[in-house]
Formats: sequence, structure tokens, C-alpha cells
Amino acid sequence: MEFTAGESNSKTVSNPNVVPLIDVLLVLIIIFMVITPTVPAGLPAVVPKPSPPASKSDPATVVVQIMQNGKLMINQNAVEWSALGARLLEIFKDRADKAAFIESANEVPFAEVARAIDIMRSAGIDHVGLIPAGANSQE
Repeated sequence: MEFTAGESNSKTVSNPNVVPLIDVLLVLIIIFMVITPTVPAGLPAVVPKPSPPASKSDPATVVVQIMQNGKLMINQNAVEWSALGARLLEIFKDRADKAAFIESANEVPFAEVARAIDIMRSAGIDHVGLIPAGANSQE
């Protein structure tokens, strides 16, 4: 601050010295101008892609089909109701992912679908998915 000394009855005038303040502000502006372009904008985000629908051609996908006449097929291979549990145990004995799908026609009673789900769960399959009728048909 600057003071002017004069007569005793004169009023004291104070003028703040703003030159050092302006110097500090200019240095801060330069620092922020240099730092700003190097600040990362954020983490890169990866948008998830929809998984392809379960297909019968994928060997890792197990699809149990219940036909209108009551017959069963596992991935296009015929199997009897009595052998379904044993066959599924054999398929899933070395797999870590214990998931399978059931596909049936609209005319199949739900009691047969529930019976197949019960056999699959007792064979140690953790996740049982339902494929709507006609979802995998090739037209």
C-alpha cells in the first residue's frame, strides 16, 4: 500500500499496489493454459454389444428340443426321456458353464416342458433358458 505523508490535518489516502496481484494472476493463467490440454477427459468406455441368439450350430450351446409327439432331441440327437438326465450329466461333466436351453413347439403341454426343466436341474444345470417356439427356424 502506498501512503502519502503531508500535513497533519490532511486526510490519509491509501492506494493499493495491484501490480504484484496482476503478476500472480498472469502466472496462474499461464499454468492453467499449459495444464488444461493434458488433463484426461475420462476413462474410455466400451459399449456392450448384444450377444448373438443361441444357435443350434454352436457346439457349446446345449438345446433340448421337445417335439410335438413327445420325443426329445439334444442338439439334433434323439434321446429318450429315461436317458435325458444321464446324457446331460455326461455332456456337462467337464464344463464350467452349466447352462442349457429348452425349445418346444406351441402344441407341447407345459407339463412336459416342466418335466424337462426338472430333469435338467437335477442333472446339475444351473441356468435353464427357454427358447420361444420358432425362434431358431430357418426360413
